Amino acid sequence: MPSGHLWSVSGERHGGVVNEVPIYLHGIALAYTVALLGLMSPGPNILSVIGTSMGAGRRHGAMLALGVGLGAFVWGLLTLAGLSSLVRAYAAVVTIIKIGGGTYLLWLAFKAFKSAVSPVDPRLGPIPEGTTAGPWRLLLRGLMIQLTNPKAALTWIAIISLGVQGDAPRWVGLSIVLGVGGLSVLGHLGYAVVFSTRAMVALYAKARRGIEAFLGIFFCFAGVKLLVSRP
Repeated sequence: MPSGHLWSVSGERHGGVVNEVPIYLHGIALAYTVALLGLMSPGPNILSVIGTSMGAGRRHGAMLALGVGLGAFVWGLLTLAGLSSLVRAYAAVVTIIKIGGGTYLLWLAFKAFKSAVSPVDPRLGPIPEGTTAGPWRLLLRGLMIQLTNPKAALTWIAIISLGVQGDAPRWVGLSIVLGVGGLSVLGHLGYAVVFSTRAMVALYAKARRGIEAFLGIFFCFAGVKLLVSRP
């Protein structure tokens, strides 16, 4: 009967996705890990959230953080759509993307090692003062900070390249965008909450060199893995 046929097709599709999960799980987990560890290294976005939380309060910092996190979703969707279109049109683009993403991860490793051997991290210098802007303006400001940040685009290219192979089904890319976007929202909100006091900035400064060394090692591993992997 038609209903039975539809049920059978639906069941086959569901079973196919379930069977595909172990194949792509490693790449998805690696993409999540890169995104999570990237949140541990302060950049312009994170420092903006920290500065706003310290200068204007936790609520203002949280609204800015939410805007930054939403911007991550936008970058992720744009990157996924753009890469998918290019891969379908030009097979050689996969190799170019891999080289670009792997090189960027190695650059992040270099910066992390450089910070680890430096006794003072200039990124944790004077924190910008808070703002009296309204919450929705802060949300929009956070969104624009993320969308105008070229580092975000490069990071997403590296993340998508690690998790999405040329023949990967659509759900793999979407799961990475949703998962990494969610981590970005939660991570930036976490900074807004935790770094509402200068005591936490001082605590991070003490542990910074060890954290940066660990990040350098991991980014080296991820970069080399991406460069030597098959398309």
